[in-house]
This record gives sequence, C-alpha cells and structure tokens, in this order.
Amino acid sequence: MALAAAEKAWREHGDVPVGAVILDPDGVVIATGVNKRELEHDPTAHAEIVAIRAAGAALDNWRLDGCTLIVTLEPCAMCAGAILQSRIARLVFGAWDEKGGAVGSVVDLVRDPRALSKVEVSAGVLAERSSALLKEFFSHSR
Repeated sequence: MALAAAEKAWREHGDVPVGAVILDPDGVVIATGVNKRELEHDPTAHAEIVAIRAAGAALDNWRLDGCTLIVTLEPCAMCAGAILQSRIARLVFGAWDEKGGAVGSVVDLVRDPRALSKVEVSAGVLAERSSALLKEFFSHSR
C-alpha cells in the first residue's frame, strides 16, 4: 500500500514518490499519506506527516500509542521528530536516505537514548522496490 501511494504522489501531482501507511494496534489501516509538498506548497507535507495527521483525526487523539507507521523512505529529522511526538510504537521503512535520513543513515533520532519515547524500527523492508521508484522519479525530473 505504501508503494502504491508513493507512485500516486508522483503520477498525480509530480511529488517525490514517498508513501506512508499507519496501522492501529490491531493491524487495521487507519491512515495513508503521500508527499504533498508540491501539491500544497508546504515544506512540511511529507508522507509521514500527512499520514500522522490523518491517523490523529481518525483516532481523535494525537497519541498514536501502539500504532505502526510504514513508509517507503527512511524518515528525515522532521518526520522522525513527529514519530516520537505522536508516540508511534513501530516504524517500518524501505529505502535508506543517505543524504537526509534520521533513523540511522545520517543521524538516528528515534533510537537516541534521550528520546521522549521508544520506537521499534524495521529498516530496509522492500528497499529495492522503494529505491527503484525514487531513482526512476529523479531520472525523469533531472
């Protein structure tokens, strides 16, 4: 689902293809998000932020205790901060972001011992597919 959402972001409004899905503690999809920076002219409209906002609205609560965020690209510092602030329990991501990743590539904010909450991380899930989509996007945009 996150990969399909990522492709939609690119094909429908020319945004960097990153998609996110949030599952509730029972594994039910409660929110999806895609990059909407170009569409909304908003630098904070990353797929993770869009999904976190939708999940908060769906649960009528900013605390996403027990929820899982699945995203196609390693979160940046802004998104890692939002993950911690929202109390998401698990993060699953695909491709690594060697330039701006904040979950192990450049820095590791979510596993910092001083972090406000603890996040279980599974990295590199379907990384090749996520990375291929990003490479295809950037080869067309340059």
